Amino acid sequence: MHTASIMVIAALTVTFTIVSGTVRAEEQLLPKDMAYIGQGGSMMGLDREESVATGKKLTLYERRMKAPWSAEALNDESPAHMVFLDPYFIDRYEVSNKDYGEFIKAKGHPAPAYWDDPRLNKSQQPVVGVNWEDARAFCEYRGKRLPTEAEWEKAARGPDGNLYPWGNTFDPAKANYGKKHDATMPVDSYPEGASYYGLHHMSGNVFEWVSDWYDPRYYGRLETSVNPAGPSRPLWMGGTGTYVDRLTIGEKRIIRGGSWIAPEGTARATHRFWNHPLNNSYGVGLGFRCAKTASPEIDQSIKEAAILTYVEMGRERFSEAQQTLAQGLALDPKNTELLELRQLIEQSMTRQ
Repeated sequence: MHTASIMVIAALTVTFTIVSGTVRAEEQLLPKDMAYIGQGGSMMGLDREESVATGKKLTLYERRMKAPWSAEALNDESPAHMVFLDPYFIDRYEVSNKDYGEFIKAKGHPAPAYWDDPRLNKSQQPVVGVNWEDARAFCEYRGKRLPTEAEWEKAARGPDGNLYPWGNTFDPAKANYGKKHDATMPVDSYPEGASYYGLHHMSGNVFEWVSDWYDPRYYGRLETSVNPAGPSRPLWMGGTGTYVDRLTIGEKRIIRGGSWIAPEGTARATHRFWNHPLNNSYGVGLGFRCAKTASPEIDQSIKEAAILTYVEMGRERFSEAQQTLAQGLALDPKNTELLELRQLIEQSMTRQ
């Protein structure tokens, strides 16, 4: 039995040594300033209870939020449901004025609204005043695409399905919302409010375009739970909502994340809102970030690193196990399985 075990370990070692060069090439596989989000299930949406009439006199804001065109009246965040996504990358930061300016020069693309506004046009502030087509064109120029709504929400909520990027309790110190500042903040600011995957400003700063068409009832009649990409056809809406010009009617794309001028309720990671794809104005807080489908080679490399780690742990070669594990974590530093393995290795080493 002991001999057979040694032979199995040796065979595994030889097999994975052949392909371990892929694991060592992690730097070539990871796009700059993008986070890798691994394959798997995640919670999307929120189950909300029906409000009970209390007889309390409502404020003007509360009356607006309960109006027929409001997100609260549409109850579009329900029901909560699981989705299963393939691995992908998503930008750690909102697209900056600096990066968008390079796009304008390279492609001759028109400048967005507010491009000359001194409050909003510093190089490290997020670009604002872009419509959905502008955002799509920029992402394609970079060899990327807009994230789906499901990808955006998974990146914001993390593996535990938090209501906010940092946890389940709102913390006003971790987001730029409600006119706390006179304008947007730099794209790499508020690190304390970053999501589990290290994304900045998934709550506040600017609303962000995603690729999906908007339908307030989409969650209730989900066409697929595997890589959902929104409704197959757009829904005609009679108004754009509480904070967008209500006279704009027609087909809408989804915007996510709240903004520096929007109230606290928009900062929740499940919050959905909408805008006409050609409308470049949402106050002065409408931007975006890009995503990219990950190569299957990355997922395979992570799995290989995990298997090699198990092999070395079985041989009680914990220093070697740490080295193989580090190769996987270099590709996916937030991988829950690999992080648990690291803890097991550390515990085993302390017992030696």
